[in-house]
Amino acid sequence: MTALFQHWGASYEWAWFVATIIGILVIALPLMLAVAMIIYAERKIWAAIALRRGPNVVGPWGLLQSFADGLKVFLKETIIPTSANKGLFLIAPIVTFTVALIVWAVVPFSPGVVLADVNVGLLYVLAASSLGVYGVIVAGWSSNSKYPFFSALRAAAQMVSYEVSIGFVLICVVLYAGTFNLSGIVLSQVGFGLGIVNAFAFNLLLFPMWVVFFISSMAETFRTPFDLVEAESELVAGHQTEYSSMSFALFWLGEYANVILMCALNAILFWGGWLPPVNWAPLYYIPGIIWLFLKMSLFFFMFGWVKATVPRYRYDQLMRLGWKIFLPLSLIFVVLISGWLMLTRYGGPPA
Repeated sequence: MTALFQHWGASYEWAWFVATIIGILVIALPLMLAVAMIIYAERKIWAAIALRRGPNVVGPWGLLQSFADGLKVFLKETIIPTSANKGLFLIAPIVTFTVALIVWAVVPFSPGVVLADVNVGLLYVLAASSLGVYGVIVAGWSSNSKYPFFSALRAAAQMVSYEVSIGFVLICVVLYAGTFNLSGIVLSQVGFGLGIVNAFAFNLLLFPMWVVFFISSMAETFRTPFDLVEAESELVAGHQTEYSSMSFALFWLGEYANVILMCALNAILFWGGWLPPVNWAPLYYIPGIIWLFLKMSLFFFMFGWVKATVPRYRYDQLMRLGWKIFLPLSLIFVVLISGWLMLTRYGGPPA
């Protein structure tokens, strides 16, 4: 696109700038629409599992329910507590929402269809997604209320606990792929499973790591059964307790943008991303973005399924799972995978 604008007479700097802005909008605007629709889809999943109808009044089949909810929130008054730190109070939801968006810059939707195809894409994802904890902490502290502050501390501990396990899982993926580039990780999965399946998960050493990553991604986004942020009665609505109107909606949008991101990462890192499930030539005629969307939809259904059926953990159970089970397990698999690759790929240890 930069070359196109240069062909029309623009300088390289302006051509790059305009092309980048257009690329950001092409990703951000459909993502906002997707957030609205997946909220509707998830409510329909919960309703089907609970034998209810779900949203069905606003618009055909209830499709406009999320937009009606958004309009209602937009028209409400933004209330700021008297004793709150006003600046930080308003910045916190913006931080949460912004961090949820910037990670999408390196997500490849199809061959060459990525805003920034950087070589350290996976490190960028890990670093940028880790910044979300600042929005949570700042929101709890700036509210000047003990319940949001307590909840923010619990949320920060939860996010840090599961990011450690996610980090070691990503090391396992990088060891097999040999690159931090997300597009390279996808391409390294061509025919990986049994010579015909395009997925790292069809490997006895990587499948357990996908299970750890999938569960950790639910904990990272505060999904049931790990929604301890607003679970306990004394914490009310967690760090969002004092928020209203669009400031509350930004937390909501950020949460679901992160959920979609985790669905995309599950597909890209372990299930072939934009590749078809099977390495069969006719399947490659279907655009890669459709395969990625289908895989993300499957993982999102699993997220909703778990939320509708699995009982909530106690906080001690949550932390024990992260530190006493997932962390040692992921460390063990880093050693096992490293040893296996040394024996099979590199011909044994160096002399």
